[in-house]
Amino acid sequence: MTDQIPDPPPTNGRDRLRELLDAVLDDDHDTLDRMARGAHASAFHFSRQLRRHTGEPPVSMRRRVMLERAAWQISRGTSVTDAAFAAGYESVDGFSRAFSRAFGHPPSDTARDDTPAGTARGRTGHWLPAPNGVHFHPPTSLWIETRSTSSGAPVTATMVEHDLADTRALLELAEGLTSEVWHRDRGAVQPMAWSPPEPSIAALLTAHLYTKEVWLAALTGSDSPGPPPDAGEPADLLAQHRRLVPAWLSFVRDVERRDAWDDAVVDALCDPPQSFVVGGILAHVLTYAAHRRLLVRQHLRDDGITVDDGDPLQWLIDRADPGPENTDPTDADPTSPSPTESGATP
Repeated sequence: MTDQIPDPPPTNGRDRLRELLDAVLDDDHDTLDRMARGAHASAFHFSRQLRRHTGEPPVSMRRRVMLERAAWQISRGTSVTDAAFAAGYESVDGFSRAFSRAFGHPPSDTARDDTPAGTARGRTGHWLPAPNGVHFHPPTSLWIETRSTSSGAPVTATMVEHDLADTRALLELAEGLTSEVWHRDRGAVQPMAWSPPEPSIAALLTAHLYTKEVWLAALTGSDSPGPPPDAGEPADLLAQHRRLVPAWLSFVRDVERRDAWDDAVVDALCDPPQSFVVGGILAHVLTYAAHRRLLVRQHLRDDGITVDDGDPLQWLIDRADPGPENTDPTDADPTSPSPTESGATP
């Protein structure tokens, strides 16, 4: 006879599908009863709810996703033995049989694959067929595929490329600022209620790049950048930006190619795990990116520094008539002008 099922906690806006997936894939939930208790349901109702949402029984889903994770781990150098026990198998032989049935070859034949996780191959090469689009997403998260019927490709491309080009332009302008102007405390500007204050141009642009680093890590399965850094120097941030540009553009273009804007990522690094729609993540990044860039411009004007408006309309006009000096191949748009080229004077 099982113990009484505990009352569920307040939902606080948590969606039920995410709670069910959390219960299925929790490392400690290796039986149906434990999964159900984690979701505050009976085993019968838990199975029925998950089948209704995903079309897959909970034990089958857990087995498949754990095998996907094991395949990814082995392809990155984890031993078969370690991957087997991490996937919850009691013996390597049992794991090898299950792996071979799923992938068509034994785990020892899994090819080493250092493809960056941000590419389509690096993210999906370990996926098995699924009725619901729920897959392991490295290093510890879930990817939930959906099929979108809308496309904002031209607008998305313009906003993403403009953000990257305008960031470069502001950082290049910032290289000519004095340290006092760069680090001057202008009051406790706090773009988001839970984020640290960003009282200087240095802090705003540091947070601007850090936001992209954090989300790129969550979306591509790369290493997390860690806690927010102290305000950096313009040259260092410009180098960081140039490293970010190709990875950010590669990811966005891959999502657009697959029309995967409505896909979702369950980020297990959050406590509790949170699910985020990919299109919503991009909207979040671009919203606060524009906010920070406009704040930087206002701070510059407050110091008597003339700077352009950062208007994507003017950027597109300028890009259509490029000058010979605008040829940096590491930028989102090699032909985009900097603020000083559009009339800004420090």
